[in-house]
Amino acid sequence: MIKLLSILLSVFTLNAGAAPLKVALVLDKGGKDDKSFNAAAFAGATKAQSELGITLKAVETTDDTAVENTMRSFAGKDFDLIIGIGFAQAEALRKAATAFPAKHFAIVDADVNLPNVRSLLFEEHQGSYLVGALSAMASKTGKIGFIGGMDVPLIRRFQMGFVAGVKKVNPKAMLSTNYVGVTSDSWNNPAKSKELALTQYGAGTDVIFAAAGASNSGVFDAAEEKKVFVIGVDSNQNWVKPGRVLTSMLKRVDLAVYAAIQDSIKGKFTAGAERFGLKNHGVDFAVDQYNQALITPEMQKKLEALKAEIIAGKIVVPDYYKLNGKK
Repeated sequence: MIKLLSILLSVFTLNAGAAPLKVALVLDKGGKDDKSFNAAAFAGATKAQSELGITLKAVETTDDTAVENTMRSFAGKDFDLIIGIGFAQAEALRKAATAFPAKHFAIVDADVNLPNVRSLLFEEHQGSYLVGALSAMASKTGKIGFIGGMDVPLIRRFQMGFVAGVKKVNPKAMLSTNYVGVTSDSWNNPAKSKELALTQYGAGTDVIFAAAGASNSGVFDAAEEKKVFVIGVDSNQNWVKPGRVLTSMLKRVDLAVYAAIQDSIKGKFTAGAERFGLKNHGVDFAVDQYNQALITPEMQKKLEALKAEIIAGKIVVPDYYKLNGKK
């Protein structure tokens, strides 16, 4: 018995003395307070910090050209896991991961095929389909809008899924589409997105799906001003303008980031692509106290039925990536 207690005490002492996992989170220009994509990643990392005891350093990169050096710096300072947030960081992360093969890296929304990189990929078109269907159910004018941030294949994927969902419910619906711009600054230009939204609302659109990062706030302000609906994205944004946010298309970046950190702690980190869709709750639509009065039981029943059909393969949501030769 004394020998057993001695062994257990030794194991406890060893574990207690182990250094915590060091994690670096490299956010894009939207920053951790964008209430959207970056905020979700930051929430997942801070949850890991609180629950798993990691050492966390989060930085916001305002200069795209500085991303690679930032990642290399973290790797050189003995950070165990470096996570890049956003497809724009793919090449920088590829170079850093190649230079530091003993370190683990993860990236959201890009497929970097290296033996020390986990690629966190989402089926955005599936969630967008559902909020498209909901927008068609809720619209009184039959005029529905989409405002994207940067005009890139990723956001075109949101748009294509959204339009398909709208047309499933109302084939005669009229769609308006705008993009904030073609540079990374498009993710943080609420003045421009508000201008675009006011134009759409002024033409009779009464629901807009905004997939524009921190630029979403401009669309939200326009929806409040015109007393119509907006649909949020990535994080649950229902609380931002209660009564005006019909729902939010959830993209659970927080769960993916948390899982990558947890696996690293357990020694179970694996490289390769991990995909998050409706089937594993990686995307969805949000219903809570802020919008439950806006979605009738009939609407929710219809959405759940559509979700089940997508998961079962009975509905194949059009995918911009596949239709344009991208994995």
